[in-house]
Amino acid sequence: MPLRSGSRRSMHVMRRKAPALVVLAALALPVAAGAQAPVPVPAPVPEQQPAETPAKGRLKLRLERVGGGGVLAGTRWVVRGTLRPYVAGQRVSVRFYRRDRKIAVRRVTIGKDGSVGRFAVGFRAKTPGAITVRASHRATAELATVVAPRVRVEVLPLRATPGATGLAVRTLQRRLGRLGYVVGRRGVYDDRTARAVVAFRKVTGMARTNAASEEVFARLARGQGRFRVRFPSHGRHVEADISRQVLALIEGGKAVRIYPTSTGAPATPTILGTFRVYMKDYGTNAKGMVHSSYFIRGYAIHGYYDVPIYNASHGCLRVPIPEADSIFNWIRYGTIVDTYR
Repeated sequence: MPLRSGSRRSMHVMRRKAPALVVLAALALPVAAGAQAPVPVPAPVPEQQPAETPAKGRLKLRLERVGGGGVLAGTRWVVRGTLRPYVAGQRVSVRFYRRDRKIAVRRVTIGKDGSVGRFAVGFRAKTPGAITVRASHRATAELATVVAPRVRVEVLPLRATPGATGLAVRTLQRRLGRLGYVVGRRGVYDDRTARAVVAFRKVTGMARTNAASEEVFARLARGQGRFRVRFPSHGRHVEADISRQVLALIEGGKAVRIYPTSTGAPATPTILGTFRVYMKDYGTNAKGMVHSSYFIRGYAIHGYYDVPIYNASHGCLRVPIPEADSIFNWIRYGTIVDTYR
């Protein structure tokens, strides 16, 4: 049955509205679904802890088996160290230098000794010369970088003989000179240096020769050979040790110059006691006495052509002629002279 014109208009209007309703329905669906779903909550952020600062430490070194004068070439010596505070698992690098050249490295783990870390490293140097030792700890999470104050070791040569030159002689002269022995031209084992070795051997009770043997260097390394002043209260004075056959010029409580001497022979012994210089005679007299300083009657300190390693004078204190002038100039009128065994 044909539709009326009014009905056709109504259907046409409905066709035009239908798409709009579909769009509204589509837009409404997500809103409704969103209203029903739970809103997500952000996960809590953990609070950040501040990073721990590495502890500050203190590293020190000390030498063991090293005498006051150094260590003999070829002898093993020890570097001991302490690290405060102790932290488990830490390591230290110990480095050895000759001049500015690194010659060895030892890496050691720190051991525990109460609250202190400790370590020890042995070393042996065959070549004479100065060795500088340095040590450091590289920073870790527990302990910061630590550097120890450096220490120095003088490695002494084994021997030297008259006529020699070079490092061995310079080292020998330097060690003897620090003790008060009068040495010669630097780096040359001349007659004066040989006499200094004789005097050193006398003081230390060794055989009275002029060779600087391995034993001489060993004793120097141990700090031996110092002249023991018998009368420090006498101020600036002279001491003659008859038993050792050495003469020393004393000032400030220590021997500033030490010489070999030859005192009175058994038949004409040197008089013992404390005296003062009462007369001085520069030059050579009729008896061959050179630059004489008289301390009692005809007894004097003087140079002479023959100064053996034993007592052979007529009671005077003989010294080698090359040393007589400087000794004469050092002694004054009234200077005390002590002679003893």
